[in-house]
Amino acid sequence: MSENATDRLDAVQAEIDKACKIARRKPEEVTLVAVSKTHPARDIVPLLEAGQRVYGENRVQEAQGKWPVLKEQFSETQLHLVGQLQSNKAEDAAQLFDCIHSLDRPSLVKALGKAFDKTGRQVPCFIQVDIGEEEQKGGCAIADLPDLLEQARAADIPVLGLMCVPPFGIESAPYFALMAKIADDHGLQGRSMGMSGDYPTAIMLGATHIRVGTALFGQRD
Repeated sequence: MSENATDRLDAVQAEIDKACKIARRKPEEVTLVAVSKTHPARDIVPLLEAGQRVYGENRVQEAQGKWPVLKEQFSETQLHLVGQLQSNKAEDAAQLFDCIHSLDRPSLVKALGKAFDKTGRQVPCFIQVDIGEEEQKGGCAIADLPDLLEQARAADIPVLGLMCVPPFGIESAPYFALMAKIADDHGLQGRSMGMSGDYPTAIMLGATHIRVGTALFGQRD
């Protein structure tokens, strides 16, 4: 891992630059979230040393086990929660994470609102939308988005934009285009969309945050 970290980061950045050029966007408009879930600290340090500063984790408990020490060593690091969040973990998430990508239901709005008040941290959030209408995935239904957005704003939760995970194995471009339109319709600038297999497409369709794991860390065991 260590000898390839810089090369992998450079390769992903080159793809970001290329997609931005085609889309006539600036590369600095796109935040690369390196998804470090299931990877131990020893695999993350080389990327930190190569200059990557934004990381994504799926589970609060796993992040608690490795990130406090890493954030002390690399003080400018931002940690994003990109996986589902249980309401009973809201306070822990508020203390550790700098951004949450998976706000998807009224009960979580309430839990995060209380957690933000208690911790004194107003953590920016993306509302996760079930763009492919897949029951097994998290995300609020498209029809429920206006109400959830209103509830989040009433609870003083800073909403950056929308997040989606398109159905696996299907061309993702139509889903990214749909999410960009929904974000526009609600006056939201942030679009967390695109992973290792499709992030150039996501960038061309307006992604502001891409969640890349395998292309940076290699295949997980």
